[in-house]
Amino acid sequence: MREMPTPILPAEVFQQRLLAWFDAHGRHDLPWHTQRTPYRVWVSEIMLQQTQVTTVIPYFERFMSRFPEVNSLAEAEQDAVLHLWTGLGYYARARHMHRAAGVIMSEHDGEVPMELEALAALPGIGRSTAGAIIAQSSEKRAVILDGNVKRSLTRLHAVEGWPGRPVVEGRLWALAEYYTPHYRLADYTQAMMDLGALLCRRGKPDCPRCPFHDVCLAHAHGEERRFPESRPRKPLPIRTTVMLLLQDAQGRVLLERRPPSGLWGGLWSLPQFDDRAALRSWLDTNAPSAELEAPWPDFTHVFSHFRLEVSPQPARVEALDSVGEARRWFDTQAPDSIGLAAPVKALLERIGSCESSTSCPAPW
Repeated sequence: MREMPTPILPAEVFQQRLLAWFDAHGRHDLPWHTQRTPYRVWVSEIMLQQTQVTTVIPYFERFMSRFPEVNSLAEAEQDAVLHLWTGLGYYARARHMHRAAGVIMSEHDGEVPMELEALAALPGIGRSTAGAIIAQSSEKRAVILDGNVKRSLTRLHAVEGWPGRPVVEGRLWALAEYYTPHYRLADYTQAMMDLGALLCRRGKPDCPRCPFHDVCLAHAHGEERRFPESRPRKPLPIRTTVMLLLQDAQGRVLLERRPPSGLWGGLWSLPQFDDRAALRSWLDTNAPSAELEAPWPDFTHVFSHFRLEVSPQPARVEALDSVGEARRWFDTQAPDSIGLAAPVKALLERIGSCESSTSCPAPW
């Protein structure tokens, strides 16, 4: 284990301060706090990865209503799972969770394993997420180090370097291990997450209300904004795509399933092309009678590692001789429960609005 930075407080004092603050100001009524089963905590932890609590709550409640137990998730079609994930982003999380549910049913007798190594070995679950599931659902001692905890520990101890570097992350794991108590594990784990989410925020840390403001090294030097150090960034590359909005005589829109991995893996999307020449070539082969309409304005969808410039191109066709297994017609007036990427869903909703009213809402 890498050398641990000098703790700002003895572990017992740190725990007492944090839990006292949590008892008075922490979040105690989140939906996954009721019936705190390993399955419910697992679903919440996956949804909360890179997503704010306020965004997650309605998705969690809809998801649990549809898939209340591991077996119901494992038995579901992937489309049904992705449909309930539509708009939440980072769709690999949903695919991994669906796969993990199948593994739990086949290899763990339908019970979410409560051993750290077995849990962390499931698709989409790493060391920190496994620790959070165990600590919050079983009260067994397990350590977490999610983004909120990394940020708090980095500032409290003025840890130099980007936390994503193995050497820096090792130091933070050592601190997290040192401070984690042997009692009130669920409360302590939630308190550490709340500390980063409510007070030690990324943009505007609320230092005066922090239970550690008197011992925080970053605060002592007025350097809260310097910690944690950002990942060395390069300008986001730009990709372009032309999305075909092809409607038949009934107003239905042609969709195609994305490959199982990669961008929007497993979701249904509009046919995409590198440029308009490729789109016209596809139409010449598959829908020679199609008529192109005026293009809609371009828009940008930003991912974590690139920017996608989208050019929507509406078109009409009476019918297609063959749609094929990887394609389907989508009725915007009676939409199917399938997984859609957020920008595709927005385009389909606009088409639906145009079809059902005399005026077409302005894009974006």
